[in-house]
Amino acid sequence: MTDGDKGLCGRRILVIEDDYLVALMVVDLLEDAGAEVVGPIGWLEEALSFIEDDLNRFDGAVLDVNLHGKKSYPLADALAKRAIHFTFATGYGSGVLDEPYRRYPRCEKPFSQRLLVAALMHDPD
Repeated sequence: MTDGDKGLCGRRILVIEDDYLVALMVVDLLEDAGAEVVGPIGWLEEALSFIEDDLNRFDGAVLDVNLHGKKSYPLADALAKRAIHFTFATGYGSGVLDEPYRRYPRCEKPFSQRLLVAALMHDPD
């Protein structure tokens, strides 16, 4: 872990990713950066239920843009409503995001630990 990655120590990060191998990579990167990982969750409806349950506590999220063919925008809206920082994860460029969501941080797959941590620490407001 580098000094720049210490910002995730003690933080709980939710991973929402439908590709199992990518999810495992993200979990490893986050754990190496000191985060406690929640998930991964790979389905839109399951993730939305998790986010909306007030008993579930987490400090940030990595959000795949496309979950089994469905855009994850309802999840982004739910996270933003709760003022929980998140970053979109995508294998495509910025054009894949609809205009209202382009202000949020985005990491293109494959991404490095440094970029992922920086995106999670970014405040879009």
